[in-house]
Amino acid sequence: MPGQRLSVVVTRRLPEPVETRLRELFDVELAENDAPMSREALVDAMRRADVLVPTITDRIDQAMLAAAGDKLKLIANYGAGFDHIEVQTARQRGILVSNTPGVVTEDTADMGMALLLAVTRRIPEGLAHMQSGDWAGWAPTALMGGRIGGRRLGILGMGRIGQALARRARAFGMQIHYHNRRRLHAAIEEELEATYWESLDQMVSRMDVISVNCPHTPSTFHLMNARRLKLMKPDAVIVNTSRGEVIDENALTRMLRAGEIAGAGLDVFEHGAEVNPRLRELKNVVLLPHMGSATVEGRIEMGEKVIINIKTFADGHRPPDLVVPSML
Repeated sequence: MPGQRLSVVVTRRLPEPVETRLRELFDVELAENDAPMSREALVDAMRRADVLVPTITDRIDQAMLAAAGDKLKLIANYGAGFDHIEVQTARQRGILVSNTPGVVTEDTADMGMALLLAVTRRIPEGLAHMQSGDWAGWAPTALMGGRIGGRRLGILGMGRIGQALARRARAFGMQIHYHNRRRLHAAIEEELEATYWESLDQMVSRMDVISVNCPHTPSTFHLMNARRLKLMKPDAVIVNTSRGEVIDENALTRMLRAGEIAGAGLDVFEHGAEVNPRLRELKNVVLLPHMGSATVEGRIEMGEKVIINIKTFADGHRPPDLVVPSML
């Protein structure tokens, strides 16, 4: 659409520099508050916009896309994940979908390492003691955790974030193992000193820490199901900074409560903000509110990618971060 000022609807509040630049470039409708749009409001937004800028909190299904009309031409998602959008249906209706990959790789890997340390060293328990005023002083056997140096880390999904986590874990002296849809190039394996497992079951049963770093797709839903979780060693822990749907949350909760898994560090949850209340009660679990990409720098860079995708589309070209069928 060269030469035409596109109408853009943004569903949530974004960092101020991003909102300002969007207003400079497009006929943009910014969110007045930071509450998620209702289903009806989303459909209405799609009917009046050339471009919709949603986030992970905006579920866009087949029925909504069918009701959107013919004006919408691009869904420029603010975020790397796109499993909340029915991409196939969108493409069938002539609506392109773009995302923001690669921007928060380092931030998410930092959070994965932070959760790993928090769980194994029982940091939240120590923090709770200090905040409650119960701490009576140092004791030789108090709040003993585990040393991570020398432990085996099994990374499920060795893409950008998995590899970034591996580099951090190597610096802490951990042994790197991974399972991936495709084996990495030998040079990358050598750099990371990483051991590949074709069988996820075999890897899971031997690791001290499992880190989930794969996207949510139909093939990865409950990839860590009850059967596979039972393969984990009783003293192992699991960390998830990717997508909650990859782990069977109810099964994980049962096993943590029973002491069949030593601990978990979770930044994402199977049902979004509806976290299993039994999970909240456990001392061997660290829960965070989806903070993996929550850095000022990362969130602004995400917005810059959204703008580039829209601007490229407005100039009549293919958005650089177009979601294509091979990615689904």
